[in-house]
Order: sequence, then C-alpha cells, then structure tokens
Amino acid sequence: MPRAETVAEIERELLQLYRDPGLTEKPALLERRGGAFYSEAALGLVASLVSGDGAVHEVDVHNEGTLAGLADDDVVEVPARVTQAGAEPLEQPPLAPELLGLTQHVAAYERLALQAALSRDPVDVKKALLAHPLIGQYATAEQLLERMTAEVLA
Repeated sequence: MPRAETVAEIERELLQLYRDPGLTEKPALLERRGGAFYSEAALGLVASLVSGDGAVHEVDVHNEGTLAGLADDDVVEVPARVTQAGAEPLEQPPLAPELLGLTQHVAAYERLALQAALSRDPVDVKKALLAHPLIGQYATAEQLLERMTAEVLA
C-alpha cells in the first residue's frame, strides 16, 4: 500500500479516536502516522500566536517579496517572527540560480495544476503534467491523463 494511502487510513482512525471526549493520552496509532515532533511545532506556533512572544517558526506565507524571483502570491515556507498579529517573514538571501529555477518551475506547475483542477479541461491537465519537474514528457503525460480519466469515469 502506498504511504499516502496508509497515512490517509491512519488519519481516518485517529479522527474516530479524537471524537472520544474521554481520550486523555496520545493514541499509540499516532506513532505510525509519522511527522515526528509536528505536534510540538504546531503547539509552539499556536503559543506564539496567542502570547505574541515573537518567536521564530517555519511557516507558510504568501511570498510578498520574501524570495526574489517568485510572485507575491506564491506560497513559501520560511522562518518568520510570530506575534499575535501573525507571521512576519524574516529577510532571506536570494536563492541560488539552480534552486530559483527549480522553485519557479514547481510554482508554475502548482498554478497550472490549480487551473486544471478548477477547469477539469484535459488540455489544462496535460499542461500541468508537462510542467511537473518529474513528468515533463508528452507520452508520460498522455498516459497519466488517460489513467486519471479512466479513474474518474469508473
């Protein structure tokens, strides 16, 4: 079973467990979920939002000029000072050219994938698949589109 399916199943089971108001201990099932220390990071972030302590956390924010070469509305994960007002990204050095190129490539794919999801147009889907850094080949994109179409129609 692919990891994504395993995690999805664990998430379903965890949500069932969390419905129990008597649950007072961390479910053992959570150990199989992965993402060690995620809960500690999430609690730290929430604590900073509530207390306004200004601690630095890695967060996802709109770029808004944080990383040169990306659109302002691209979402980036960067260190940010977190207060009750929200997250203020810390200044970042420019990305190395090879990293900037890959980041722009992935951002373009994400925009195309969103358009494809909204339009459900096979041409948009193919454009997104062709833009994906790990696909990028017409024959592969065609095969994936055919498989996706077959799954949706099944």
